[in-house]
Amino acid sequence: MQHPLQRFRLDDKIVLITGASSGLGVGFARATAAVGATVVLAARREDRLTALAEELRAGGTTVLTHRTDVSVQQDCQALAAATVAEFGRIDVLINNAGIGPAAPALRESPDVFTQVIDVNLTGTYWMAHACAPHMPEGSSIVNIASVLGHVASRFPQAHYAASKAGVLGLTRDLAQQWSRRRGIRVNALSPGYFASEITDAEGGHLLRDMVADNSILGRFGEQEELDSALLFLATPASSYMTGGSLTIDGGLSAIV
Repeated sequence: MQHPLQRFRLDDKIVLITGASSGLGVGFARATAAVGATVVLAARREDRLTALAEELRAGGTTVLTHRTDVSVQQDCQALAAATVAEFGRIDVLINNAGIGPAAPALRESPDVFTQVIDVNLTGTYWMAHACAPHMPEGSSIVNIASVLGHVASRFPQAHYAASKAGVLGLTRDLAQQWSRRRGIRVNALSPGYFASEITDAEGGHLLRDMVADNSILGRFGEQEELDSALLFLATPASSYMTGGSLTIDGGLSAIV
C-alpha cells in the first residue's frame, strides 16, 4: 500500500504555473518544486522569472521560463507549445495569473474592467484551452479563484469579484467536459487574504483591519498555509475531486 504522503508528490511531473513572477505564484513554484516537480514559470516580468528559476535550479529543480501575457491567446498557445517541445507534455496547470485593483463601480474605467476580466477569467480559459490537448489522463488543472468569487467584498471590486466568480463557473464546466472524457481533473482554489504585492500595496492596512474584524481567525494567511491546499489539488491526493473549489480564507466566508 502506498504511503499516504506519497500521493502529495509530483516526481517526474511537468507543472506549468502562470503569474509566477511574484506573490502566490512564487510560493506555488517553490512548493511544487519541493515535492519533485519540473516547473515551467510563466509571467510578463522576465527578470523576476529568471531570478526565481536560478533559485530553484540551485536546489536541483529543472526549470523552464517563458514570458507570457495570458490575456493574449497567442501567448498562451506559445507557452504550451514551448513546454511540450521541451518536456513532451503538461501534467499540471496552475492558472494563477491575476490582477486585482479596487475602485467604485461608477468611477472605474471601462478599460480597467475589461483588463481584469481579460487577465483573470479569459486568460484562465485561454491557458486551459492551450494546455488540455497536451495533458495525459490523470492530469490536473488548478484555477486560482478567490473568496470574493463566493462572497461580497467590503471593498469596491466589481471587476475582480466578477472575474473570480466566472473562474468558478468555468472550473465546473471544464471539469464536466474534460474529467470523464480526457481524464483531466479541474478544480479551483479560492484564497482569502494572503500577503502579496497586491495586499502589501498602499492601503493594505485597511485590508488587514477588515480581515481582523470580519474573519474567524482574524489574520492574513501565510503562504505555506495555501501551498498545502494547492498541492492537494495538484497531486493524486485529490484524485476523487473535480469541478470543486477549496476555500482557504481563515473563516472569512463563514461569517461575512
